[in-house]
Amino acid sequence: MFSDHGHVTFLGAGPGDPGLLTLRAVEALAAADVLVAEEQVLDVVRAHARAGADMPQLSADEASTPAEARRFGDAANLVMGAARAGKRVVRAVQGDPGLDSEAVREMLACAAEGVTFEVVPGIAEAVGVPAYAGIPLRDETGADVRFVDARTATERCWTELGASDGTVVVSTSLDQAAATAGELVAAGRKPDTPMTLTVAGTTTRQRTWEATLGTVAQVLKQAKVLPSPDGGRPVIAVVGEHCAPARRDQLSWFESKPLFGWKVLVPRTKEQAASLSDQLRSYGAVPHEVPTIAVEPPRTPQQMERAVKGLVTGRYEWIAFTSVNAVKAVREKFEEYGLDARAFAGIKVAAVGEQTAAALIAFGVKPDLVPSGEQSAAGLLEDWPPYDPVFDPIDRVFLPRADIATETLVAGLIELGWEVDDVTAYRTVRASPPPADTREAIKGGGFDAVLFTSSSTVRNLVGIAGKPHNVTIIACIGPATAKTAEEHGLRVDVMAPEPSVHKLAEALASFGAERRAAALEAGESVARPSERRPGARRRRAASSS
Repeated sequence: MFSDHGHVTFLGAGPGDPGLLTLRAVEALAAADVLVAEEQVLDVVRAHARAGADMPQLSADEASTPAEARRFGDAANLVMGAARAGKRVVRAVQGDPGLDSEAVREMLACAAEGVTFEVVPGIAEAVGVPAYAGIPLRDETGADVRFVDARTATERCWTELGASDGTVVVSTSLDQAAATAGELVAAGRKPDTPMTLTVAGTTTRQRTWEATLGTVAQVLKQAKVLPSPDGGRPVIAVVGEHCAPARRDQLSWFESKPLFGWKVLVPRTKEQAASLSDQLRSYGAVPHEVPTIAVEPPRTPQQMERAVKGLVTGRYEWIAFTSVNAVKAVREKFEEYGLDARAFAGIKVAAVGEQTAAALIAFGVKPDLVPSGEQSAAGLLEDWPPYDPVFDPIDRVFLPRADIATETLVAGLIELGWEVDDVTAYRTVRASPPPADTREAIKGGGFDAVLFTSSSTVRNLVGIAGKPHNVTIIACIGPATAKTAEEHGLRVDVMAPEPSVHKLAEALASFGAERRAAALEAGESVARPSERRPGARRRRAASSS
């Protein structure tokens, strides 16, 4: 027995949306020493894994070994080996562990060797996918619901399903969907019974086809879904009156999001892009972050060092932060000297922008002044008090900034009577070009939209990756950025109502919603901008197979 050895958590990763992980799943991932999962499941759970956790790749043994056996043997060996070594292991599987035969076999292996384990349930694909497709499985009549895996269903199973008038949820593949419908019709179901097919459910690649048992083959043919050499993409089929198009039109909450499936380019640094990407995901978009600038320390650090020492010795009345990078630069210098937020005691702190203010609060510093209007240097000057020798014992402001910052704020503070130490806290340099496939997608129309949050993001993106294709929707944070985009030959489609990255994302979502409504009103299919470029529909049809 190995009761003194490690611990294994069998964890359900759900159908594909990382947001469907349970709180217990997130806790288990954060404590794991080893995370064992197939690649598609790793994509769902890796963001919650503990830093430094081992994530061994599951590899095939011999080409002659069946895929299912290969996966079981490899995963089981990794799980048991780590558990015997005293590690905390998370074995993550798609859907729910109790519905995964391989996971059950691994649980039995743990039990046989006395390795302690627990099971963290996940949302089963057969339940989660219909919910995201806008298909309730049961209504007020309480109709029967049956679940079946077409790959293992027996003749007796199909006979029972054919005799029932309840809802049937079938795990199958696109290539076998017509055969599945045929089995149900042969068993007694009417050919005009509504049927839906959903691939990549709960992800922004989700797509749902509406048909009947009798027309599903024709619907897939018209959609140019081609047979696949590997047997076809997994699909959840739902058969029953709940699938009627009229109901789905009202209940399809996920695929009707304003930017559903849009690939949106976010040309900012990774730290700056995080909250913006989260907001875009809430609209159904697939954000792709491409840094256009890199932040480096100043070439001569002495000026910054003198300013930080002056901050501690009482040289300044105010310190003004105009960016998250400025906060980061000062914080790093503090940590170098063994200082913390208490060094700001007695000093007034100003911040431009909600993200800059949030970075200060995370540092333990609450800003005393944030612009009440425009979140910019000009907006800060509108609210900045003039120097008063009676009330202000010190007349100096510490302004840590980028090497390429404009002089607007410095000139305005001097005009208000303040002395300013304008200090280069960091340098901004053009980032390295993104990977070749990203550059090709930018120039070839692979992105549906790009968000420009400053003139420099326009210049730098064009410089390192090329000009976005003319089908790509261009969204700009303000007039100055839009002017720069137009100077580079870009058509500006969306403008933020105020200079805020979150207002910019909202404006793009509104644009997407209006575009979708216009297409539906005209009786047209709702296509993403990238699907309207030459050859896009042909590529899309091929990828659907």
